[in-house]
Amino acid sequence: MARFKLTIEYEGTRFSGWQVQKNARTVQGEINAAIGKVFGTHNFEFYGSGRTDAGVHALQQAAHLDIKTTLAPEIIRLKLNDELPADINIIEVEKAHPDFHARHDALARSYLYQISRRRTAFGKKFVWWVKDPLDIVKMRQTAELFQGLKDFQSFTADDPEEKSTKVHVNSIDVQQSGDLILIRIVGSHFIWKMVRQIIGVLAEVGRGAMPINDVKKFLHTKSDTPAKMTAPPSGLFLERVYYKGDVWLKELKPMMEISAKLSVRFARKPEKKSGKDEEQQAGKTDI
Repeated sequence: MARFKLTIEYEGTRFSGWQVQKNARTVQGEINAAIGKVFGTHNFEFYGSGRTDAGVHALQQAAHLDIKTTLAPEIIRLKLNDELPADINIIEVEKAHPDFHARHDALARSYLYQISRRRTAFGKKFVWWVKDPLDIVKMRQTAELFQGLKDFQSFTADDPEEKSTKVHVNSIDVQQSGDLILIRIVGSHFIWKMVRQIIGVLAEVGRGAMPINDVKKFLHTKSDTPAKMTAPPSGLFLERVYYKGDVWLKELKPMMEISAKLSVRFARKPEKKSGKDEEQQAGKTDI
């Protein structure tokens, strides 16, 4: 058996998430099927770095594949992509150390969320359009509350009795790019719906519907309020999975540009020509 590391992008709109499910279209399920066709066997193991929910996208999901083959990594990539639907693409396949594990060896995950400040015909599947004006300064101030090791019991659908709700958030960056508000959350790991509930709360503070002090309470006392504000999956992207030796992203860039509204410009009326000018133009032909 050889072990390979795969870097994968997918548009999650029509998927019921990453993990294989019965009677549902999933990213892992589609890749499993492609692997079976390419290698003519079901004797393989394929693991992702973690799950993404239904409708969530990935710019660079990581996974590892154990398979018996003599094919070169680039040939594997090409053959898998030939079998995959258009909304999944294998960006890279590389030979990995036999002990490499896509989930256990990950140092951190980075998620990008895109909020659009205007209606968009082209970006609907990749943004959350918030009609209300948003105060980005208040959103940044609120984001600082989530950094560090915190108990996110109010920001997940996981049961605290069955799974720890403590997560270390390295950073949350909030920036504006054109008509988009971009939010990057980097952490050791994330629990179910945590990122989208944080985004929903940030937006609620940004629109002036929630005081920042209420957010502080959510981090100390269990509350169901953030669940009611869960942001839609359309704007969420698994941006990167970081391993030892990786260069971490610094600049915050949108997945796609949503330009600021264009100002309306009117054509200037042609200046009235003098009689002399008209005489000079007489006899000339446009080519």
